[in-house]
Amino acid sequence: MAYTIGGNVSLTPTPSQVATPGSYITNFDFLNQYLPDTYEKEFERYGNRSVSSFLRLVGAEMPFNSDLIKWSEQGRLHIKYEAVTLDDAVVATDDSVVINITGHAIRKGQTVMVSDGSNGATASFKGIVTAIATNTITVAIYDAAGLPAVAGLSSGDNSGTDLDVFVYGSEFKKGSNGMEGALEAPFDDKENTPIIIKDKYSVSGSDMAQIGWVEVEGDNGSGYLWYLKSEHETRLRFEDYLETAMIEAVPAEANSGAIAAAGDLGNKGSEGLFYVVENEGNTTTGSLETLADIDAVVTRLDKQGAIEENVLFVNRALSFEIDDVLAAQNNFGSSGASFGLFDNDTDMALNLGFSGFRRGYDFYKSDWKYLNDATMRGGLVGGAIDGVLVPAGSTSVYDQVLGKNAKRPFLHVRYRASETEDRKMKSWIVGSAGGASNSDLDAMEVHFLSERALCTLGANNFFLFK
Repeated sequence: MAYTIGGNVSLTPTPSQVATPGSYITNFDFLNQYLPDTYEKEFERYGNRSVSSFLRLVGAEMPFNSDLIKWSEQGRLHIKYEAVTLDDAVVATDDSVVINITGHAIRKGQTVMVSDGSNGATASFKGIVTAIATNTITVAIYDAAGLPAVAGLSSGDNSGTDLDVFVYGSEFKKGSNGMEGALEAPFDDKENTPIIIKDKYSVSGSDMAQIGWVEVEGDNGSGYLWYLKSEHETRLRFEDYLETAMIEAVPAEANSGAIAAAGDLGNKGSEGLFYVVENEGNTTTGSLETLADIDAVVTRLDKQGAIEENVLFVNRALSFEIDDVLAAQNNFGSSGASFGLFDNDTDMALNLGFSGFRRGYDFYKSDWKYLNDATMRGGLVGGAIDGVLVPAGSTSVYDQVLGKNAKRPFLHVRYRASETEDRKMKSWIVGSAGGASNSDLDAMEVHFLSERALCTLGANNFFLFK
């Protein structure tokens, strides 16, 4: 019988905007002659509550000093078109066909392969381009039988058939002129805008002088002053938001409520990791059940950048699915008896997990706490994200600010900075308490600010597992 997990996951927010009764001692009952026995140290029942560290592991941080970050990425080297159609006038007896390709870059004299997008090589032919127009090419078929030799493309009017066309070379007669026309390198322009992230902690001067009975941790060590804990947790929460904002950010669409919002609230958004990969990268749906599912990912990577090393940041469910599939490749995988580092030694623990594997490329697996945390992505049921595949290493892009090619990690954070202003992670104190004396406010306010954006280079090499 399978386990049934009982109990509740507490999602009640601990932070609040006011001092709660539980923050300080309120029971000053001197009529009770008995002194309670108290535990001075807080018990860390949720362990390490921070969810950040993902971007620190896979990326770098670099300064910028503009409202816009722009770069260009290399396009495809070879020419291929998908979902194109034969001309309406094509009939089964043709030995030359006209193909509709809007705004193509194919030139006269080039040799092409034309295939049915659904049937692949079983319905294909090769030919040479004999004439071109703005939105069409004329292809003379090499096969003597002409179009009838092509299964699936030889029955009357084929204008509704989705075809794939790619160039594989060229052919010219002896003594002929050179190629007509030339090609320009494709220019794929990318950009992102930074967002400003803020937070604040405030405590009155009187409460700063209030002693507590619980020993708490702060940036300057432990003590019995409760505001040390609150200020410290505000900083930790803000540092988490510096990462999660870069992961979850989306650009504000035209005529959206965010654009129309009044006041000093953010109104433009930014392109976070999930948004970019979902729109420009690769996605999967469903569960990973067999080796064929891994092969499907590898096959797609072959068609993209073919980066040799990749890191999988996954939630617990996908991590177990990968472990189960890899274990099944072992002779005794069904019982889980002989895989892992310990060779089923009876005197040692059995390792039921894998940290990496090679299947065409090298894959390294790491649990991502953000996807498991019940107060963040781990609490989602429908439309949940199970993991992301990030290529390791760096790539070469044209930096339009530097005006030259530069090596950049596939995933990195840019923060606003200049010689006089560094907005990577600013904090300052306002008030007349806690060492501050720059205001008549009888309180200490600790402000936090950062201005940053995430650059996802070569999104076609990323995978989003949903």
